Amino acid sequence: MVLAAGTQEEERVSFIVGRMRELEGPLLPILHAIQAEFGHVPASALPLVADALNLSRAEVHGVATFYHDFRREPAGRHVLKLCQAEACQSMGSEAMLGEVRRALDIGLHQTAADGSVTVEPVYCLGLCAVAPAAMLDGESIGRLDAEKVGEICARVRG
Repeated sequence: MVLAAGTQEEERVSFIVGRMRELEGPLLPILHAIQAEFGHVPASALPLVADALNLSRAEVHGVATFYHDFRREPAGRHVLKLCQAEACQSMGSEAMLGEVRRALDIGLHQTAADGSVTVEPVYCLGLCAVAPAAMLDGESIGRLDAEKVGEICARVRG
């Protein structure tokens, strides 16, 4: 999505920035609010944020691309986050990712062609005791196995 000057999207970004620019350390909250509004952080919003906060475009771009939670493209209708941290790796998260790849024909950082689901890595959900773990649309899921992955994949495609 490109935000042309004077568009409704530009006005929405400007409103968000204006509402939050006086916060202490406003950049991250602003980027989160923009993503909540659009489903991603459009690249064309970054110069608006930079100008409003008196930051360089490179600084804003660096923050927006450094953090895994900020998307550059809209996500699918569902977001499946698979934990890739050490505890989950030791308990088989790689095999669960393989199950997801087989069932959905996509891997990490990808969205299904029909827009049903986006698969993202996450580097700790705090569910180490029930590893491997995932999160589907904000719902934590522990003790993943092939059966649970199959149920998850059926749910997001259904």
